[in-house]
Amino acid sequence: MIGVIADDFTGGTDVAVAFRRAGLRVLIQFGVPEVVSGNDGADVVVIALKTRTLPADQAVAQSLRAGRKLLDAGAKQLFFKFCSTFDSTPAGNIGPVNDALADLTGSSVTVVVPSSPSHGRTQYNGHLFVHHQLLSDSPMRHHPLTPMTDSRVPELLRSQTARTVSLVTLQQVHAGTEALTAAIADLQHSGIPYAVVDAVEPSDLATIGRVVIDHPFVSGAAGLAGGLATAIAERNTSTRKQAPFNGGSGHDGPAVALAGSCSARTLQQIEAMQAGGHPSYQLDAVAVPDSSLLSEAALAWYDEQPPGTAPLIYSSLPPEKLRESQRRLGVAASAEILETAMGLIARGLVSRGVQRVVVAGGETSGSVVTALHVSGGLIGSEAAPGVPWIHTSHNGPLALLLKSGNFGDVDFLVQAVSPRTTVAV
Repeated sequence: MIGVIADDFTGGTDVAVAFRRAGLRVLIQFGVPEVVSGNDGADVVVIALKTRTLPADQAVAQSLRAGRKLLDAGAKQLFFKFCSTFDSTPAGNIGPVNDALADLTGSSVTVVVPSSPSHGRTQYNGHLFVHHQLLSDSPMRHHPLTPMTDSRVPELLRSQTARTVSLVTLQQVHAGTEALTAAIADLQHSGIPYAVVDAVEPSDLATIGRVVIDHPFVSGAAGLAGGLATAIAERNTSTRKQAPFNGGSGHDGPAVALAGSCSARTLQQIEAMQAGGHPSYQLDAVAVPDSSLLSEAALAWYDEQPPGTAPLIYSSLPPEKLRESQRRLGVAASAEILETAMGLIARGLVSRGVQRVVVAGGETSGSVVTALHVSGGLIGSEAAPGVPWIHTSHNGPLALLLKSGNFGDVDFLVQAVSPRTTVAV
């Protein structure tokens, strides 16, 4: 079994579906459980945390707890999943968490791979690209919590760890599995504990996956999980397919979209929903800086909407309005007000019979899952690359779709709330 520790909830679903594509049975749990449940028969168990923006000491403590639970449940390899855009700052926690999990597993060299080509994230000569832009030139430069102003992954990691970081180039990857294995071994023998590896194509990730398949600890984005899953499938041609899920899909039940991400893509998806005739309601924390009042007003508005309209409730703002809101309320306070409100709204919607909840934004997804007391579920089919339905229950069948802000086509939200959407496993 592979045990995955993800630094946010949407990242957890992203990495889970990367393994599922190879036919592996994947379970996800939100937060550190007392016991890793349902691991019998699972090829991969993902523990999704909300540590991406936590102080390093708190992120390390939670990640170590999760890692120990997974090892106790029989995990042979730990995988730390961080965002493919290396969402972090010099005071961030990717380096400290990697250090701690490497020590926990006894890893003498840890391969780090942020590339995820299916999402347009690639690394060449150590530089991380978002589609055809350097990370530092992409919209991630303006992320409200983790603005990314440097594209050099080795330097980003060096800023967070005292340990030596080396780059493994694309040329070394293209030399093949044996050559890459030798290159990683050379770093290990030289006492270099981190190897940041280039990758621009799925075939590069498959090569890396074959090299790290027996490593005790690896770190990266969903692309690395896909490469690792490919290697596992090659090794075990009898990999079983997903077993039926008995919790019900609820795919024809009432649907609502909740959007909290301020990414450029989510803003486009909101506009597409509005243009498609879906009723929409915007939360305004500046006008009403109270989570309870915001949620009560939103739910009262929802109660007035005609059945079957699949409405949208959102707090997303374009950059200039976001900066003004943060200036007036403070960055942390404005985020806390809106995230708490979204959780309360989700709870109220499900109590009203909503069976499909589509959420845009990692922090918003975490708030929704926490408010609904969803402990986990079985990974189902994808609504978009890296965005699977999660089958669970909350006083009845419930299907959750949790997406990172920049994921999905412009019409993603419109399609996700459509009654024609399939969420079967």
